[in-house]
Amino acid sequence: MSASLHLVKLCVGAAEVSDLVSWQAARMEEARAAGRTPLPSHVTRMWPRRAEELLDGGSLYWVFKGLILARQRILSLDPRTGADGIERCAITLDPVVTRTAPRPRRPFQGWRYLPAAEAPPDVAAAAEPELPAPLALELDQIGVV
Repeated sequence: MSASLHLVKLCVGAAEVSDLVSWQAARMEEARAAGRTPLPSHVTRMWPRRAEELLDGGSLYWVFKGLILARQRILSLDPRTGADGIERCAITLDPVVTRTAPRPRRPFQGWRYLPAAEAPPDVAAAAEPELPAPLALELDQIGVV
């Protein structure tokens, strides 16, 4: 990626990348049926202070079971008011989920900035089934994936 800055976020409730893809597809279909723009978004309490850098080609990298395994390009940061009346930040994402080389990531809350130099590279989409995360990490470490 050419962007200088990305975000990294735990993908809570999804065990693998296919779970995220399925969940987002269902939310996009609901939006389409309701007449809204069918783009996935993630709503967060905090507004990124480095928004300009994120919007210059940045991505949201997803962590599954302690490994970064996928990313989605950030399209926009939009204000969203919750049912409680508090304004939040909706991170609007490209619907394409790109798999990345697995990278370990310790648990954390919320999101964190991820410099481009620390972002894992994309991996080519394969027609084969998704590998278990620990196996994918071991294969990446020996240069196979």
